[in-house]
Amino acid sequence: MNSPSSYKNSRLFSKSIALKCLLLVGIALFYKALFLSDSPRNALLFRARYTSDSSSIDGVRTDKFLEVPQIVWGLNNQKIAFARACLTARTMNRTLLMPSLSASLFYKEVDKLLPLPFEKVFQFERFNSLCNGFVRLARFSEVKNRTQVFDLEKGSGRRWTVERDMEQLKESVSMDEFEVIRVRGKNPFLWHDHWPVKDYAKVFECMVVVDEISREAEKVVRKIREAGEKEARGRLEQDPIPFVAVHMRIEIDWMIHCKKLEQRQKVSEICSSKREIMERVGNISGLKTPTVLYLAVADSLLEEKKEESSVLKGWRDGLIPFEKKKLGVKEEVYSKYSYLIQSAIDYEVCLRADVFVGNSFSTFSSLIVLERTQKVRRLGFMSSCEDGGNMWRSYAYNLAGESEGVPRRWMTNMTHSSLEAISYGSNSVSCSSE
Repeated sequence: MNSPSSYKNSRLFSKSIALKCLLLVGIALFYKALFLSDSPRNALLFRARYTSDSSSIDGVRTDKFLEVPQIVWGLNNQKIAFARACLTARTMNRTLLMPSLSASLFYKEVDKLLPLPFEKVFQFERFNSLCNGFVRLARFSEVKNRTQVFDLEKGSGRRWTVERDMEQLKESVSMDEFEVIRVRGKNPFLWHDHWPVKDYAKVFECMVVVDEISREAEKVVRKIREAGEKEARGRLEQDPIPFVAVHMRIEIDWMIHCKKLEQRQKVSEICSSKREIMERVGNISGLKTPTVLYLAVADSLLEEKKEESSVLKGWRDGLIPFEKKKLGVKEEVYSKYSYLIQSAIDYEVCLRADVFVGNSFSTFSSLIVLERTQKVRRLGFMSSCEDGGNMWRSYAYNLAGESEGVPRRWMTNMTHSSLEAISYGSNSVSCSSE
């Protein structure tokens, strides 16, 4: 028969074994989460975060930098490329040196591009304040030793795949001895994508335009509202007249591009004629009349010698269309600035509209809808499928809604694992953000 003391020792030994087993299981689960993450970019980000903590602000290192080439293309492709550069720096746990944007659209002749400092368009200090702990921008004066630079050559073309781009990113994390990693290559941040929509959205939220652009946009919006008030007085209306912004892509170069895109992708929902746009905008559910329309159109459509642009004609009764020329702001506001600033003003005007209608294959339209989606989500609305959710409504005029003559309700899907639908356009959009 076992003695009481031996029985007690046996119980203690069993407890000790059990505790050790639990400890080993806990350690195993920790390392599994650390090294066997189902997302390569998460594991990469973890390693980069803990490479060095010699100098950092809220987890973002301030002693190691990423330098990128001048960013080119249209306003919103430049915003995407900038965000991608920020997320690359975040993955490498480096501070991004403030890049130059491009004031003009001569993207095929890089030597003719006029560089425009980031802080001429977006607020530098505000960016760092809003993105604190996520990404960080620095001026070149913060670099201590310009000789400690490693040139990282990024490839391009079909052979430079997303996988190759990610492999290079993984390798560059280990280059910790260099104060600056300088990216070289042809528009390296226009193409490959390794981050989810929510990460891009975070960077975009930090990109607040400078006060001058904001004031000019407010001036245009005020003119639009005043036009509505004048119309209301003429019709004895008591309530404020709503303002709808329509990003109207019907210029010749767009129509050529979108027709080729339709042929290549074998879809027929990219191009929209003026007639189709007018019909679908006129059939928006719950749209009160009279309503003021602001038509965001290419300047080429405003260069007609006729007193009134053709884009203003043919709208249904109750819809009162204006474009920048008719509003009197083309010369007063827009003509004072470069292409990029003009686009930024138009973007802010469309963003402030009661209702926005755009093309789901346009990057300009897509980023406006993304920002409007963020605004409405902060108010607690995850979808715009019901007529009751009228705040920050957006529509795609190139896609049919509940019926053929109605535009599709449009919110950005914030759960997407990449920005592909925004960068390249999509006909798979809906009224839900999830």
